[in-house]
Parts: sequence; structure tokens; C-alpha cells
Amino acid sequence: MEYSRDELIQAVSSQMPAKRWEHTKGVMETAVILAGRFGADPVKAELAAILHDVAKYWPVQKLHQMMVEHALSEELLRYDKQLWHAEVGAFVAEHEYGVTDTDVLNAIRYHTSGRVGMTLLDKVVCLADYMEPGRDFPGVNNIRELANHSLEDALAAGFDSTIGHLLSRRQIIFPLTVLARNDLIKQLEANS
Repeated sequence: MEYSRDELIQAVSSQMPAKRWEHTKGVMETAVILAGRFGADPVKAELAAILHDVAKYWPVQKLHQMMVEHALSEELLRYDKQLWHAEVGAFVAEHEYGVTDTDVLNAIRYHTSGRVGMTLLDKVVCLADYMEPGRDFPGVNNIRELANHSLEDALAAGFDSTIGHLLSRRQIIFPLTVLARNDLIKQLEANS
């Protein structure tokens, strides 16, 4: 079954607190703006943004069960539970909401961790999640400023911020995020 945009919004917004839905609306708006600025498909960007946090407020036990039952990512299970909702969200988008576009599903799947070889859509959705208007953390205005000119610079700054935050708290860093950040730096160096 394919859901209309309005049906998706209703289904997703009902699964999260009002404050998180405000975040999601900010990601939707920002993803469409970034898609227009950098040449991504704005319809796909908005669809991925609507669904990016669909599983964010599910109980950890339910996320774990989904990960195990559907063999989603054994590696992710060894890392921070905060990453699980992205993998489960992509599965839910496909199997419960009928999203079949691989680009959209991957943008949902990698919006928290990034990956090597991120597509334009991956970058747009990931960056929109970092810098939507409701976000307020040290360095976010710099990320927004960079996003006026370079998707890769802004996203690399976002990953730097996340990695720095995790380092300051002596938390484990998901290796894919470091690899994604390094891949962006290589892209920037190749284009300079």
C-alpha cells in the first residue's frame, strides 16, 4: 500500500512527541531547501525527512527485536542505541509505508551515521537533520553558514561536531561515522 504525503505525516507524527514532530517539520523544510540549493530531488528529500525519525521513540526493546528478527545490522547492535532508529526506520518505511525508492530508504538509514560514498540525497537529509531551525548546539550556526556554499563542508563540520561531542564524553564512536567524515574530507580535497 502506498501512502499519500498527508497520510504519512499523520502516521509518523502520531508516533512521536509534539516537540520531535516540530524537529521533523524543520528537517522537512530544510531538506527541501538544501535539495533545491544543491540539485537533489526535493520530493525524495521531503519523503526521507518525513520518515527519518519514524522509529525514534519506539521502546529500545522493540528496536532491538526488529533489528534481530529482520537481521538488519549486527554491527549496529554493538553500538549506541541512538543509532538503531535509523536502520529500523528504513525497514519500516519500506515494509509498513510502501517506500520502494532505494535512495530514499538509504537516506533514512544513514541519516545518523553517514556512510562512505554518500549520495547527494544522503547528504541533504543528514545535513538537514543537523541544522534544521530548531537545532541549538555549539557550532550549529557555523554549519548553517557553510551550508550556504558547500554541502560537503557543512556535513563534515556536522560530523566533526558529533565526533568531538562523543570524544568529550568518552563515548564510543560508530566507525562508519568516522569513515563518512574522512570520505567527505577526501572529496573536499579532491575538489580544491
